Amino acid sequence: MGDPAADLVERLAVDPDEAVRLAVSLRPELDEARRMAIDFTAGDLDRGNGVRWVRDGLADPEVLRRAATSAHPLLRRAAARSPHLPSDLLRLLARVEDPVLENLLAIHHPDTPEEVLMRVYARLGGTFSAWMAETHPRFPREGFAARYADHPDGSYRRLAIRDPAATPALIERLSHDPETWTRQAATGDPRLPLRRLREALHVPELASSAGANPVLPEGEMTAVLDRAGVPAS
Repeated sequence: MGDPAADLVERLAVDPDEAVRLAVSLRPELDEARRMAIDFTAGDLDRGNGVRWVRDGLADPEVLRRAATSAHPLLRRAAARSPHLPSDLLRLLARVEDPVLENLLAIHHPDTPEEVLMRVYARLGGTFSAWMAETHPRFPREGFAARYADHPDGSYRRLAIRDPAATPALIERLSHDPETWTRQAATGDPRLPLRRLREALHVPELASSAGANPVLPEGEMTAVLDRAGVPAS
């Protein structure tokens, strides 16, 4: 007598409903050959959040290896959410050409390679995922001033401010940039000349970042808070 559960999986694997076939393809008991023999379509934006056995096993090396080495895109994406990926699996996933997977690595993994972070940033510009990539501890800094200070895209000109080699003159120039985000980033940078910093305090869209600049003298910080109606602590 056959296994009723296995028989049911076999029937549902060829169900006319595409969502049913996709759900079956994600079952944990399937081996890789059987899984990939199912005619399923993974959504372009589906992050694999619904793969419960992977989601519940993000700290389990065996679960992570099964999911990360699978050819199923949703299993790989589900594994990419784990900050516990061993280095070989991280390198494996970093080579997969999948924008959703790269976004997940940038958000969740502390050792995501620089090239993945830069691809996420290049693709997504000023979005939340791009911000997550930019604030990642492995996001590069060196060389950006020379490479991006005159880039036609303001998101890249803003990266020039991250470079430790960026000069006060460049920071000041970028504080006049056409893009608001770039101006704000430059205004908050401690290398900005004090004269320009004081000017920025009176520019509505720059006042907040200028007021938070650590080189602003304490008395002028107090004046900013007074104008904003913030009581002294």
